[in-house]
Amino acid sequence: MELLTNTKIDFISRRKAAFVVSGALVLLGTVAMVQIWRGAANLGNDFAGGTSVQVRFRDPVELGEVRTALSRGGLTESDLQQFVGGRRVLVRLKAKGESAAGTARGVEEGLRTAFPQNPLELESSNEVGPVIGRELQKAALWAILISLVGIVAYIAWRFEFRFGIAAAVATFHDVLAVLGALYLLDLEITLLVVTALLTLAGYSLTDTVVIYDRIRENLRARRRETLAQTINASINQVLARTLMTSLTTLLAVLALLLVGGEVLRDFAFSLFLGIIVGSYSSWFVASPIVYEWRLAADRRRRRPARA
Repeated sequence: MELLTNTKIDFISRRKAAFVVSGALVLLGTVAMVQIWRGAANLGNDFAGGTSVQVRFRDPVELGEVRTALSRGGLTESDLQQFVGGRRVLVRLKAKGESAAGTARGVEEGLRTAFPQNPLELESSNEVGPVIGRELQKAALWAILISLVGIVAYIAWRFEFRFGIAAAVATFHDVLAVLGALYLLDLEITLLVVTALLTLAGYSLTDTVVIYDRIRENLRARRRETLAQTINASINQVLARTLMTSLTTLLAVLALLLVGGEVLRDFAFSLFLGIIVGSYSSWFVASPIVYEWRLAADRRRRRPARA
């Protein structure tokens, strides 16, 4: 099935408008990065520090009922995880100046009050300090940077160095755009969101490589065309494939977003935004950067000839 046939969209002529939009997205993402580093963003307890409390009920419980019970007790910003069987529940709470023992006591009392017919046992309580949160931030940043270096190396080996740099810029653009959107919407930044960002980097790279592969083929087969015509033709030739891939992936992510539960919601939302931004950057960021770079190289080569 072909979603689109014989499209002739001029992507290169729209590159300057796209660069303005992308510049705004990158600026927002950079502000988000600075705020996260300062601890001024909505960080999860993995990064900001907090307390984790594990309880075991006699009978299985519904996670939604546990969340409602904690909210009634004033513990609104809680991250819950339920283990197989439905009897054990792990509660993660942000640091609020209270000791781990005091937080654990509050969780236990609130759940005992809400479930009088279902006795529970406090199995453990641990505190994640801000120092550990800072180390996790560094580890997450290194994971993203190492992935970008790997992208440059792979694309440079597969195509050209300039293609590798353009792909890395587009990937970093996608990560910053999604991070900026999460910051703007005041959504919680957790390790699961970092996982989504790294997943997005791989997904975006796949789209970019497909387009680059077609550009390389057309540079050999369509020598009489200008560079802009070759790049536009290449993107249009794989446009249907890119859209079909993005739409089918969006359906799966939409299912996670709607029925995946509270724990997966931010992860799925990050991927949902990322797929849209990643498709856009493959068309309007990665390929136009290669175009601009080649134009600049051609200008430099022509200068000595004029002289």
